[in-house]
Amino acid sequence: MSILLPVAIGSLFAGAIYLLLRRSVVKLFLGLTLLSHGVHLLIFSMGDGLRRGLPPITAADGSTLPGTTDPLVQALILTAIVISFGILAFILALAYRANQAVKSDDLDDMVTTDRL
Repeated sequence: MSILLPVAIGSLFAGAIYLLLRRSVVKLFLGLTLLSHGVHLLIFSMGDGLRRGLPPITAADGSTLPGTTDPLVQALILTAIVISFGILAFILALAYRANQAVKSDDLDDMVTTDRL
């Protein structure tokens, strides 16, 4: 199981880079989605890894109990998911508007939009 997570992260990054280098706006959007998922898994793997533990509840004196998971990684992933969702929604709206204006999905057609 420990080799599966780095392979999944590498596959997501490789697929994202491949899609980001294409000329279609839809493939660019899908590449950014894959890249954000890869970053989420990378942040997840930087924490405690794949292990189960107790909830991160502190004792009365402020010390943590042994065997608890790190709540910081969970908070970072949740924040990254919300931020990437907002950015992807904004990019989707921009892509939709650009497709309406240029009537094409090709990025080369969107280079000269001064005439609009």
